[in-house]
Amino acid sequence: MREVESRTGTGRVVVVGAGIAGLAAAHRLLQRGARVTVLEASDRVGGKLLPGEIAGARVDFGAESMLARRPEAVALAREVGLDDRLQPPATATASIWTRGALRPMPKGHVMGVPGTAAALTGVLSDEGLARIERDADLPRTEVGDDVAVGEYVAARLGREVVDRLVEPLLGGVYAGDAYRISMRSAVPQLYQVAKTHDSLTEGVRELQARMAAAQQTGPVFMGIRGGIGSLPLAVADSVRARGGEILTGTPVTELRRETSGGWRVVAGDRVLHADAVVVAVPAPAAAGLLRPEAPEAAAELAAVEYASMALVTLAYRRADTALPEGSGFLVPPVDGRTIKASTFASQKWGWIAEESPDTVVLRTSVGRYGETEILEREDVGLVDVSRHDLREATGLDATPLETRVTRWTDGLPQYPVGHHARVARIREHVAKLPGLAVCGAQYDGVGIPACIASAYAAVDQIGGDLSAVEELTAHPVQSLHGGAGE
Repeated sequence: MREVESRTGTGRVVVVGAGIAGLAAAHRLLQRGARVTVLEASDRVGGKLLPGEIAGARVDFGAESMLARRPEAVALAREVGLDDRLQPPATATASIWTRGALRPMPKGHVMGVPGTAAALTGVLSDEGLARIERDADLPRTEVGDDVAVGEYVAARLGREVVDRLVEPLLGGVYAGDAYRISMRSAVPQLYQVAKTHDSLTEGVRELQARMAAAQQTGPVFMGIRGGIGSLPLAVADSVRARGGEILTGTPVTELRRETSGGWRVVAGDRVLHADAVVVAVPAPAAAGLLRPEAPEAAAELAAVEYASMALVTLAYRRADTALPEGSGFLVPPVDGRTIKASTFASQKWGWIAEESPDTVVLRTSVGRYGETEILEREDVGLVDVSRHDLREATGLDATPLETRVTRWTDGLPQYPVGHHARVARIREHVAKLPGLAVCGAQYDGVGIPACIASAYAAVDQIGGDLSAVEELTAHPVQSLHGGAGE
């Protein structure tokens, strides 16, 4: 093996993983004067942010929007020169395909939980609406240290609210099961409401009033002309311009503490010596790397479960299509459809329509936690079932110009009840090893701002400041659904 980059003093940091969390960590470290090497096992940077083209149109084949009400992602985009390419969705109007029809997405709810029954008129049955009204008369529901979102909301408002609205909204973020997902970690605002209010609807109305009083202006979500997938590419360019090194196709196989107090990182035939290491890879890979030095943290990470999904992107001649208005639609699993959402990308993002005026791009998402059979189908099978469901929902019966299936195997970490406690235990074990920190989607939120926030907290931690890590552990970043088909 080649011994390289010998440590000559403080400030040498190795970042393992070049997804958006790892790249954000590297960028912040360089701003603070560190010397940085980023090691990425795959042949590209960006992780689940993936730009590309279909039928000549630039699109995203991974995540396509970022929460703009949190500062981290938009600020980073501006720092790396993308300010003039930031663009909100052209339409924020979405639908829900339920009970046999496309229905307008209700307003006046928090992640599907309404402040009043009237907010869900048209989506729920009369019986479902009447069940919501009973919330005010029910005794308090204790939530303890944590509770499943679906379990709590169903107890207060009935299962129909969960099955028809909460489930598709949460499923769009986590590809998970609302009856397993932690309210404390996934919807922390609702957890606080449940802790402090006897009535859920009353608490939601109070929360909505506070949000209105805060007078947050500007778009809730933001995109980037050319695709969100251009963000990690721009961050990587900035890292290199600042003197950082990014090595792709370089999987890390060993991470060991040195007697001198630093770290020895083995990657292929290279051995790197560093003062600190930031581990920014998914939980299974992080578990493997941490097992020799932090076996307790590794055991916790190994227990994190993931959901797999696939995105089916379809391009049509504009002359052949007539889609409903809006950005797309969500699909409740209870209705028995195969797709879980569809985004009308050419309608949602103005830049796609401007750049490719004769083409209409849309996409569907397939696969949820525990669903393996559908994802075992060949690409052509996923395209066929997507076209079938699109025809049923919208009447679209044209033949696409081009299709592409992008599979995200084990792409989304699950946040079951007790997730916050697991994250706290992982960080407690990691904190015992100076110069080591972890970040990524499996800790404090799966959205882009959450990943960046965890990266910045990791940088603070290796500098000796645990305040950001403690804040994130106590208050995870809520990841919202960006309309349809995220």
